[in-house]
Amino acid sequence: MTDDRDFMAVALDLAKKGQGFTSPNPMVGAVVVKDNRIIGKGYHEAVGEPHSEVNAINDAGDHTEGAILYVTLEPCNHTGRTRPCTEKILSAGIRRVVVAMKDPNPDVKGGGNDFLKTHGVDVTLGVCEVQAQKLNEAYIKYVKTKRPFVIVKCASTLDGRIATKTGDAKWISNELSRNFVHTLRHAVDAVMVGIDTVTADNPSLTTRLPGLINGKKGRDPVRIILDTQFSIAEDATVLKPNSDSDTLIITGDLTSNPAGLKKKRRLLDRGIKIVESPLKNDRIDLNFLMDHLGSMNMSSLLIEGGGHVIASALSEKIGDKVLFFYAPKILAADDGVPICRGNGPEFMSDCIPVKDIDVRRFGDDVMIEGYIEYSQMDDRK
Repeated sequence: MTDDRDFMAVALDLAKKGQGFTSPNPMVGAVVVKDNRIIGKGYHEAVGEPHSEVNAINDAGDHTEGAILYVTLEPCNHTGRTRPCTEKILSAGIRRVVVAMKDPNPDVKGGGNDFLKTHGVDVTLGVCEVQAQKLNEAYIKYVKTKRPFVIVKCASTLDGRIATKTGDAKWISNELSRNFVHTLRHAVDAVMVGIDTVTADNPSLTTRLPGLINGKKGRDPVRIILDTQFSIAEDATVLKPNSDSDTLIITGDLTSNPAGLKKKRRLLDRGIKIVESPLKNDRIDLNFLMDHLGSMNMSSLLIEGGGHVIASALSEKIGDKVLFFYAPKILAADDGVPICRGNGPEFMSDCIPVKDIDVRRFGDDVMIEGYIEYSQMDDRK
């Protein structure tokens, strides 16, 4: 007999198919099982479209009476863009619902699990809960804090340099690593770099993936440029990327900068969005920015550099996860660009802890994934 975890694993794989298309909603998958056999599958395909439970039940057709529904997130019991999934479950005659994780959204009124229980449905909660929570880690943070989940990514030599002394960074990592990064760009709402990266690399910051994802083209993230002095060249590729998504320049106060105001008007006329931000230590106040991005319904952000931006993100405690790619190359000098720039702590005990480490290989490249544990830093004080 197949275990609950086996059926939930199928639902989790289905949920992943929504990656990049559902934000700020979660990725959710569902399967309908009867007589120990899957008779219906579904996932939340895009914002505003039917939820996974509805798709799975519809896929099962007229055979749902007395069946079991496996779903990766607690069924909704409120009316938003779609009708409550709990109504669909009851009308289908589902006798048991197995749920991976409870919906953490404090704005959701009336828990779906409790509603189903009061209407005679057997509900089991917590099957493959850890996997479901990791899948929707961005959604969980966003609904609880109204701030995006922040991934800090870099590609470096073995001796910790992201560019040579001339600023050359093409290419440190291999093609497999770069393709994975494009998958990340598709998955997140926005990608952010500093003006130094734009000046040195002239990137497009778009998603370039071979083939289609579930029959759809990879989605471009919003491109965010930190540019305190508003020095970006008006012919920069990132300002004309041939993309449906926006480019957002974050700069300082331009009130007393006549040339900057004229430049702002020119860029606004081209559809570029510009935000004048408060500064902190002569740099963009990243905590202000996270609140602002959250107000724009951005639930996830990928920071790609450079050294000053990565250091600021970590020191200002806005990063949630790190993805550090190490290529089998050694610069063998101390004059290249380090992963983090600026002044660091005096003692090793004051380093930023990283937990839940995972290591992956992309050809000869090695990627280290981990979660930043700021609370351990606070506990030392």
